[in-house]
Amino acid sequence: MSTAREEILDRIRRAQTDSAATVSVHEAPAPETLDTQPMLELFVENLVDYRAVVHQVGAGEVAGKVDEILRNHDCRSVVISPDLPDDVRPGELDPTVDDGLSAYDLDKLDAVVTTSAVGIARTGTIVLDHTDGQARRALSLVPDVHVCVIRADQVVTSVPQATAVLRPSVEQGRPLTWISGPSATSDIELNRVEGVHGPRNLEVILVR
Repeated sequence: MSTAREEILDRIRRAQTDSAATVSVHEAPAPETLDTQPMLELFVENLVDYRAVVHQVGAGEVAGKVDEILRNHDCRSVVISPDLPDDVRPGELDPTVDDGLSAYDLDKLDAVVTTSAVGIARTGTIVLDHTDGQARRALSLVPDVHVCVIRADQVVTSVPQATAVLRPSVEQGRPLTWISGPSATSDIELNRVEGVHGPRNLEVILVR
C-alpha cells in the first residue's frame, strides 16, 4: 500500500473514531392524501396527458367496454391470464389463455386484457405486480393494445402510498411493471415514437 493511501485511510479512521458529531435526519413528510373525487380526477387527467385512453364505467359494464375497445382497434385476437376474473373477460373474441406462450407467439396477438395492482394519481401511473388477473410481465409488454382494468379503490394519491401497497409484492420478489401511458421514446430530434418497447395503445378502464 502506498504511503499516501495509508495516510488518507488513517485520517479517515481517526476522524471516525474521534468524532462526536451527530447527524440529524429530518423526518419524512406525511404522504399527501387527496379526497377521493379530486384524486380520481387527477388520476384521469394525468393518464390522458400521457396519451392513455380512459373509460369510466360501473362495475357491471367492464366486459362490455372491453369488447367495445377491442372492436375499435379491429383486434382479431386477445390474450389473457388463466386467472383473469370473469367480469373482465372479453366476450366477443375467444381469448387465448396464456400457458407460457413465447414472445414470438405473443407478438402474433393483437391485444391483452389485465387487471392491475395500484394507480397513482399524482403521476398518472398504473402498477402491475403480476398477481391474480395481471398476467406475467411479457403479456403486458408485447401485444400492441393493452386494456388495463383498475378499480377506483385501488387508486392512491402519491408514490409513497403506492410503494406501501406494493411492499408485500416486493418482499415476495415479484416484478413490478410501472406504466405511464403507451410505450414511447424520442429520437435524436425529440420526435416522439410510440411502441418501441411495448404497447402503442393503452386503454384504461376505471371502474367506479
